[in-house]
Amino acid sequence: MKMARVGVLLDQTAVKRRHRYGMNVFEAYVEEVLSHAGIPFQKLHAASSIQTEAPDVLIAAFTEEDQYTADIIWEYAEKGGIVISYGGLNCLAVRLGFYPQPDIAIGYADMEGTVLSAEQPLRFLQAKPWKQIAESDHQISVSGMLRKEHPTGEEAGAVLLQCAAGEGWIDRFAVNIPHTIVMFQQGTGPVFHDGIPALDGSGSIDDNILKADDRCAMDWQWDRLSTETGAAFFAYPYADLWREQLISHLLKRVLEQGMTLPFIGIWPDGIPGVATISHDSDLNIDESAETTLSVLRECGIRSTWCMIEPGYSSYIYDQVKKEQHELAFHYNALDAQDGKWDDAEFDRQFAWMKQATGLSKVTSNKNHYTRFEGWGELFEWCEKNGIEAEQTRGPSKKGNIGFLFGTCHPYFPIAWSDQNNRLYNVLEISFLTQDLDHHSLSDSSVISSFLESVLRVEGAAHFLFHQVHIHEQPLVRKAIRKVVEEAKRRGMTFWTSKQINDWERARRKVRIDGMDSNGLVIRGEVEFGGMEVWIPTAAASSADGAEVEIKYGVPCVKKVLDQTAQREFM
Repeated sequence: MKMARVGVLLDQTAVKRRHRYGMNVFEAYVEEVLSHAGIPFQKLHAASSIQTEAPDVLIAAFTEEDQYTADIIWEYAEKGGIVISYGGLNCLAVRLGFYPQPDIAIGYADMEGTVLSAEQPLRFLQAKPWKQIAESDHQISVSGMLRKEHPTGEEAGAVLLQCAAGEGWIDRFAVNIPHTIVMFQQGTGPVFHDGIPALDGSGSIDDNILKADDRCAMDWQWDRLSTETGAAFFAYPYADLWREQLISHLLKRVLEQGMTLPFIGIWPDGIPGVATISHDSDLNIDESAETTLSVLRECGIRSTWCMIEPGYSSYIYDQVKKEQHELAFHYNALDAQDGKWDDAEFDRQFAWMKQATGLSKVTSNKNHYTRFEGWGELFEWCEKNGIEAEQTRGPSKKGNIGFLFGTCHPYFPIAWSDQNNRLYNVLEISFLTQDLDHHSLSDSSVISSFLESVLRVEGAAHFLFHQVHIHEQPLVRKAIRKVVEEAKRRGMTFWTSKQINDWERARRKVRIDGMDSNGLVIRGEVEFGGMEVWIPTAAASSADGAEVEIKYGVPCVKKVLDQTAQREFM
């Protein structure tokens, strides 16, 4: 099968005009979604590039809404091209017999009948629906239904329109999927003030402490479930589920055209998902560190130790390193403890941490009490200090545990418009919960649900346990053992934050350049063995008898890259 060439159009004239007026173009995040999925694509910076590059599939991420752009895209589709848009292309609405409707800021999408139906409606954070106003000469397929505000709210139009145009198609999701993913992962805007607490008292985030969860995009009523013990949690990794919608639709469209689009697997061969445990040293009691080391030794796992000033005695660091755990930074900006949100203070504390531990390179950070302000300053501070992985985005309260930020995947966050919506060179690894079975926090009944949901989207299940609580509370020690037992029983592997970071960065260096009679053409050195490549296929079984598995809703054949593989792989 021919490998499809995917072009992503991000019209730089239109982008720069938005940035000039302080407006974000989070539509650009579609490139990060594809990169994380290991899908090869070509960047197109102007509508004219469509004519010169002639991709097989065009993702119109962000374009000018003018007649010139409309004509070029229409001509491309008429000649057999597939165009995909996420809430854009209003310039083509009337030509297709539709009229743009008012934007919807928040709602839920019933995905029934779409390319990848979901078990529950998916919350979205921006939609731009169309309404049909005239009979059309074009074949039109309508899928899914938008609902305003809540899952059973007023109907507001189709989720997906697929409109024939000559020999090709124009597919338009009403939901701005890249924007929605960003808003879930990074919050609905910069953190300037306390967030809105839960009415039932389970999530009192209005505590006069600025935190990551103060701009959470979830709804306390509609997005939480409870376990049999009454433990409430955010149940749905919406950002990850929207990723799947985007990728599944793209792969199915490619297959329907008689082509394929290979992509890199999320984890190494044989690993369905990763679990990770981190600790925050907080009170810095040596005995609590010793207890934690003993529990980890018993469980047979390595973890990430986030160190806060003034830290442990030096012999603890020696033992942590000897047992191959990761030593990480725990930045303290909590005012009540004389910390502050400040660039120079971050640098000072980080210099202390390296000096205290004897490390010249530190990979990871997590902020004390999930302190967070603004939008991207923290990621800038990490970049400046060579910190490659960040873990601050997680729950601070008993009632907002779970998929608080809609994801369990490691991802690179996007900057605000003042930095041209660039990607920060810092991998965010959010966490699900902390200190299960602690006397004032949530109980361990959530473990199975968390792990099953993480495996469903092939993510990373990140649990936080403080050393002091492991030491002082037997039930917390029991809970950490339960996490390890349940994760291992499901085939998950325990990695440190550094291991996740190193793997994610390594897999992104590998690019699928094409397919020829000799097999896959791979660019870049494969640094780790067991890296998977999945090749979508229309056949029920592969020609060489290899097993066909379903990925993103399409049948795929798996190839495993050897660590020494470079240019070509059979």
